[in-house]
Amino acid sequence: MSELKNRHDFVLLFDVQDGNPNGDPDAGNLPRIDPETGDGLVTDVSLKRKVRNFILLTQEKKPGFDIFVKEKAVLNSTIAQAYKDLGVDLNEKPKSDKDGKKRNTKGEAQGSEVDQGRAWMCKTFFDVRTFGAVMSTGANAGQVRGPVQLTFARSVTPIVSLEHSITRMAVATEAEAEKQGGDNRTMGRKNTVPYGLYRAHGFVSPHLAKQTGFSSGDLDLLFKAFLNMFELDRSAARGLMSMRKVIVFKHGSELGNAPAHALFDRVQVTPVNGEKPARSFKDYTVKVDTAKLPQGIEVMELAG
Repeated sequence: MSELKNRHDFVLLFDVQDGNPNGDPDAGNLPRIDPETGDGLVTDVSLKRKVRNFILLTQEKKPGFDIFVKEKAVLNSTIAQAYKDLGVDLNEKPKSDKDGKKRNTKGEAQGSEVDQGRAWMCKTFFDVRTFGAVMSTGANAGQVRGPVQLTFARSVTPIVSLEHSITRMAVATEAEAEKQGGDNRTMGRKNTVPYGLYRAHGFVSPHLAKQTGFSSGDLDLLFKAFLNMFELDRSAARGLMSMRKVIVFKHGSELGNAPAHALFDRVQVTPVNGEKPARSFKDYTVKVDTAKLPQGIEVMELAG
């Protein structure tokens, strides 16, 4: 795969209908919200989780496309496996005197061994070389600052959070059944957003990509994941979520040809009727100002 030589900044526009896009476990799983403005929020962690799930499903067993942070993973065990595959015995003294004449802590890498472990993790795991990772626990493979960074997503206009009563026509235990007196119905609650259009921003650094081995092919796969991450991650709780547009600003250089915020300001999302609550993507207009773009900037719309 070819080396990434161009900086990229991008805008993600996605929406939710009758679902909870990202519940807050510290608030009874209510949709996340900015209490001062009423804007809905979706964390970068939630978006990255969906990218990881897409890669796991579509790139399964392909060398270099495993996922480090996945369900039920034991991260320290994975880090220790890296050194086993590299043939580094973390219970013996370092092979090189440059790394020390004795092992300071058994089972923990030191010196250039950490660099080897970090490189192995980047080569093996897509999410490590993309988003970075803290791997300084356990056997210690250091830290990786990822070339791809995401912001929280924020709704374009304030959202309304609804709470619904739901009924389950069953109980979990016989004791519950006796308590209900034969009426095996139990009540629950479900939170939804009637409709919300969310906007997130992202950044890709070629300089950090060189350090992790993140290639142009990896970038193409990442954008494919953004386009399809809701299609393969359906849930009744999340309702209907759809990626509406991925708008990419490709720079003609590694350092970039314009500030990211100036490019993001060119993407204007406005309600068609500000007095009427939005209930679909058609209730918004999306315009990308491509007039008098800074020299070296190329705009690509990957969805819509």
